[in-house]
Amino acid sequence: MTQFRELTRADILPVEQYERERRAHRQRITAIKKNRRVEVGPLATFYFENFDTMWHQVHEMLAIEHGGEAQIGDELAAYNPLIPKGDELVATVMFEIEDPVQRARILGQLGGVEYKMYLAFAGEKIAGAADPTRENTASDGKASSVQFMKFPFTAAQKAKFRAAGTRVEVGIEHPNYHHIAVLNEATRATLAADLA
Repeated sequence: MTQFRELTRADILPVEQYERERRAHRQRITAIKKNRRVEVGPLATFYFENFDTMWHQVHEMLAIEHGGEAQIGDELAAYNPLIPKGDELVATVMFEIEDPVQRARILGQLGGVEYKMYLAFAGEKIAGAADPTRENTASDGKASSVQFMKFPFTAAQKAKFRAAGTRVEVGIEHPNYHHIAVLNEATRATLAADLA
């Protein structure tokens, strides 16, 4: 069941317990993420987030960094904004380029890409809104390899998106990276559950 609420301290397991159960949690999250991952072109992947994926991310950060109680508040503050609250879809968009030289070259050509992402369906087009609290494109014009995007919906748009069989495109229309992916029905249905 989709949860339209933020993570609280009460949701956080003791690190030792999480580490003991890590394999089971990873398997559960892998199954959840299966219909939340959309490749757009050869380099960009949209990972549509929800309560469960952010629960997992917070626990992973705590397990990796071992910052203890003091770290928990920071992680909740960082990841709660990525949980959709019923009127939006939220995606972590990653430009996955292994070679560091190639990565720097390509990202250097993608400045402003955070203003060029969208969802299109049933005559609607929703522009992505980048996280305003972070530097998405550096002053030298180099795009970040990770972008956090929100796609806000009206009530009418939610109804159209939720209709079974709706064709949904996820796209980037940057002059140097112009690609579109069409959601399969399982992914559309999964993401429709994020819209209350």
